[in-house]
Amino acid sequence: MDRDEVDRALARLGAEYEAIETSLLALQDHAGRRLLEGAELTGVTLERWNATEPAITLLWSYFDTYSAALRAARELRARRRFPSRTDLSELTDLLRGESVTVAGGPSSATQPSITGPAKLSEQLSLAALVSRMNDLYARSLDMVVTADAVWSALPARIDLLAAELQRTRSLAHSVGVRPGEHPSGDDLEDITHELKALRTQVVTDPLAFWRPGLGSSAPGGGRPDTERYDRAARALEDVRREIDAVLTVRQDAEQRLVRLRDVLSRADRTLTEARSARGEVLAKIAASEVPAVGGPPTALQEQLVLAADYRRHAQWHRLSPLLESLEREAEDELMRARASLTAVTAPLAVRAELRGRLDAYKAKVARHGMAEDPLLIERYDAARRMLWSAPCDLRVAEQAVLRYQQAAAEVLVPRRNGPGDHTGSPS
Repeated sequence: MDRDEVDRALARLGAEYEAIETSLLALQDHAGRRLLEGAELTGVTLERWNATEPAITLLWSYFDTYSAALRAARELRARRRFPSRTDLSELTDLLRGESVTVAGGPSSATQPSITGPAKLSEQLSLAALVSRMNDLYARSLDMVVTADAVWSALPARIDLLAAELQRTRSLAHSVGVRPGEHPSGDDLEDITHELKALRTQVVTDPLAFWRPGLGSSAPGGGRPDTERYDRAARALEDVRREIDAVLTVRQDAEQRLVRLRDVLSRADRTLTEARSARGEVLAKIAASEVPAVGGPPTALQEQLVLAADYRRHAQWHRLSPLLESLEREAEDELMRARASLTAVTAPLAVRAELRGRLDAYKAKVARHGMAEDPLLIERYDAARRMLWSAPCDLRVAEQAVLRYQQAAAEVLVPRRNGPGDHTGSPS
């Protein structure tokens, strides 16, 4: 190397020295490294830290060797403004040759060999030494940054979720949602144990909660694995919704009980009306099948009493599902009662329809001046006696009404088509 090449090499190595020193000091002061030194580590993190900690020590040893070599080269260059051929030869060996002696071989760093170090020391060039330091630094920084990223992301979130869990537990206890008494109470216990175990594992083995980035070789490439945390958060949200439902029950329980009593009372009154109507139908309608009417819903009444008891004793977690089932069953009972009334009174409805049809045809006949027709009078009286007498045979009465309709039609058709009818349309 000539003098200019030596000066350029020393300038480059000086800048390189500054960058290495800055990086090593940053690694030394990194919060993640300090936490790793003070933590009680387990699992994957302990295994990697046992390899990384000596690597960081070796890094500083290499840096001291590098500093000593750079300092020796600078001192040699500073002897003369114009170095001699001998000085240039020595500087060339220092700057480009394998002039640096380090302890052990590559296996003494982070790549243990089954046969141990191949030799006690080895000669490296400054460039090779920097390359080895870069490799050690990248692996050490990846370990430190990864652990710090997990510790920065997860424990604080777990603590916030644990605080929310504590508030939810207090609220759950106030509405009777307790372990062994309600499924959500058991879920809260499971979430509590999970968060406690999760936080302990995150603190002692953060690398177990790291997902490396695909295709990324940069230190710290990846993201914290939050799957267990997210699962616990979703479970807690489900419990909160359940407790909100219980709270809603507590707020409007009395109104819902009043509505339930009203629905069951209407169902009972409808069944009473159906039973009364059934007696009337049996007395007034002959040859008709009338369905039986069931009794009042005693089972629902008993459940309603139980619901009121739950409300008195603030057992909201039991009242909530009971009210929901009672509301469905009470509405079903009211619909069954109405259907029973409709089925029972069907014969009376048929009789009323026949009466209305008979009177409508009589009025029609009267409008056409045929009310005094003997055949129509005879058939009308026959049908009327059947429909207004008890018991009424609906089948016979219907035939009588049809005969009256047919007679009326036969009488009215000639009248509508007579010579005086210019429109030809029925009136």
